[in-house]
Amino acid sequence: MTAFSVLLAAGSRSAIPSVVSRSCTPGHTTQVAEQGKRLNSLELLRSNKQLRFLFIAQVVSFMGDWFAYVAITGRVQDLTGSNFLVSLLSVLEMLPYFLMSPIAGSVADRFDRRRIVIVTSLAQVIAALGMLLVRSESTVFISFISVSLIAGLAAFVAPAVQAAIPNLARNADETRTATSLFGAMWGVMAAVGSGVGGLFAWAFGRDAAFIANAVSFIAAALAVAMVSLPMQLERKSTGRMRPIADTIEAIRFARKDRVVLALLASKTTAAIGMGVLGIIVVFAREELNSGDAGSGLLLTARGIGAALGPVIGVRLIGTSMSRLLTVCAVSGIVFGAGYTFASTTHLMVFAVIGVMVAHLGAGGEWAISTLGLQLRCPDEVRGRIMAADYAVATLVLALAGLGAGALAEFASVRLALFVFALASTIAAVVYLALTRGLRRALAAEGVTLASPMS
Repeated sequence: MTAFSVLLAAGSRSAIPSVVSRSCTPGHTTQVAEQGKRLNSLELLRSNKQLRFLFIAQVVSFMGDWFAYVAITGRVQDLTGSNFLVSLLSVLEMLPYFLMSPIAGSVADRFDRRRIVIVTSLAQVIAALGMLLVRSESTVFISFISVSLIAGLAAFVAPAVQAAIPNLARNADETRTATSLFGAMWGVMAAVGSGVGGLFAWAFGRDAAFIANAVSFIAAALAVAMVSLPMQLERKSTGRMRPIADTIEAIRFARKDRVVLALLASKTTAAIGMGVLGIIVVFAREELNSGDAGSGLLLTARGIGAALGPVIGVRLIGTSMSRLLTVCAVSGIVFGAGYTFASTTHLMVFAVIGVMVAHLGAGGEWAISTLGLQLRCPDEVRGRIMAADYAVATLVLALAGLGAGALAEFASVRLALFVFALASTIAAVVYLALTRGLRRALAAEGVTLASPMS
């Protein structure tokens, strides 16, 4: 049974089990703070050192990623002149993630999440240094190997970090604030990292940017090593690895809870239009004739939108699960509208506005759907659910990226941008229609983000 077919039958109020997130420290609660008394990000980082160290690790790692992304896309395009190969780099940031996710989710639920992040980050150092070997068209394949290895290893980091946040947070309000903060941080790093990364590569060379990326992984591992509380609930027994069986168990859990299924379908739906992500740098260079500076501007606009989206999204949903699903759908429509507008303009200023608006929607959708899963799923399956969420969305994103890259190569970049923006809008409208019954039932029962387990 597909996610969408289940959602069609989701109007029954009896089909909504209430599940509460459980934290690892005795005495932690899951009560959402009153609307007028929300915890802000600075207060969270100041008062919760565990989340502060985890946040620092993510900041330096993402900054390094953007340094490398700007440098490696520029080098591949200079060496090959191929739009398709540049978009292929984006695809290879996604596909290995999908392939490794069944194992990564099982690992995140069975082993020490802190050690997982540390070991994986140190392994990424070696892969990052591999980019230094890309010197000619005949060695471009090394960039694909390095990007694939980093992405495959990242599949272990993301579910471990996202599943750990509710356990390091002291209550549901801290979880809300942390999820918004971590989502916004990605956008800030996209904006700052792409801009600073471009300047860094221009000033010190692309090789220096690759080395900086490797150093960022070391710094991230050191920061996570400073987290002193356990990042998971105590397990009676980890047992042996069963990736397929563990994944099936997570799927069964999701099928029993239509809210979880709707949240999983949200990112997948949004990913349909995100094939554009790999070609916006080409759009700036070829359609807007603005070179690397224009590419940096569009990446910065993407980052600003992605930074503001989570903050706005979390505020819009309040504590209502029904409203969360509605905002997820509307966010997809905003994403499509933004890129549709960008695809029709020949002026950089309007393209920047379109991309920024698009990623207000994308950033908001990604953060609030993650928040819903964090608070809805118990710790013993949370890692696998988060891995499945990212895996399916990543697969769709990778396939969309291939399609957008091929269309840009054999037709035009502008047409590819328009087609996938339109696809995103249609997918979001369909999602909005299919979840209507579920959203009404949730609203009628007053289900919140931290409803008590029935």
